[in-house]
Amino acid sequence: MKEAIELSINNVKSGKGGPFGAVVVKDGKIIARGANSVTSSNDPTAHAEVNAIREACKVLNTFQLDDCEIYTSCEPCPMCLGAIYWARPSKVYYANTKVDAAEINFDDDFIYKEIAKPLNERNLQFIQMSREEALVAFKEWTNKNDKIEY
Repeated sequence: MKEAIELSINNVKSGKGGPFGAVVVKDGKIIARGANSVTSSNDPTAHAEVNAIREACKVLNTFQLDDCEIYTSCEPCPMCLGAIYWARPSKVYYANTKVDAAEINFDDDFIYKEIAKPLNERNLQFIQMSREEALVAFKEWTNKNDKIEY
């Protein structure tokens, strides 16, 4: 956790992004580090946890972080939480809470509330189209014998 917190502090000092850091650990050893680089990379998905997950997957040459642990300087936002679940680590440790983050204007609560709403009640309009054409890819996937499941 000390390393994740140091990454968050150094990230603020460097001006590369928000006050967030994360590390991925396997077998007691740090295999990847990530800091928030949203503003410096012009990438809204470049959160510390996502950056650390991407790096860890490269290091391990896999798309899942089995038997890994993630240490993050703050409770993950909804996007990072989703990425973490997809990465499938065994545990997540965090320092600051989402309430702490909201107190410095990183308020993800509205996203949590939006996710819980039916599509037609969300602030961002969601419009379904071309479903039949898109189902072709799902049928191809279903019938593919050599696919890599995840």
